[in-house]
Amino acid sequence: MARNPLFLIPNIITIARILSIIPIVWLVMDGSITMRIIALVLYVLAAASDWVDGYLARALGQYSDLGRMLDPIADKLLVGILITALAWDGSLSGWDMIPVVAILFREFFVSGLREFLGNTAVVLPVSQLAKWKTTIQLIALGIILLERIVPGLGLVSDVVLWAAGLITLWTGWNYLRASWPHLSGTGK
Repeated sequence: MARNPLFLIPNIITIARILSIIPIVWLVMDGSITMRIIALVLYVLAAASDWVDGYLARALGQYSDLGRMLDPIADKLLVGILITALAWDGSLSGWDMIPVVAILFREFFVSGLREFLGNTAVVLPVSQLAKWKTTIQLIALGIILLERIVPGLGLVSDVVLWAAGLITLWTGWNYLRASWPHLSGTGK
């Protein structure tokens, strides 16, 4: 008898990551340092759960279509919604919006590209660089959260955010190149 994918440990962790976005954003938007610290702790746990759910899926052999679908969605929701909250509360400067827009553009673009190619034989596997891209995005947002708690991290957060933006664009470009023969009609 097949197990219900909702009750697989990696999927429970992924769903918890998605649900954690609500209190994280609420705490960030509260504005107080105490709430920001709690938001940072929850965020670090949520970000770390991205690695944990993948590890457990492999270690326990608990793979599912639900998990393959939810995991990247959880990452994109965590990054995208937190970016929105950080822009709203003034944690992101005008210059920060350049890599932020690049990150959001790529995430929507590649998701749409995968959806479009979903009914074709074209598969866009997640590259190792794309996995690092997610990690660097998560680290950048963690440092930005930390800035209000530990002043003086502005340059560090800017460098990591810009690195995340550049790597994000590069991986998006790689996905576009890989799918271009199908999109242009030359690879059918």
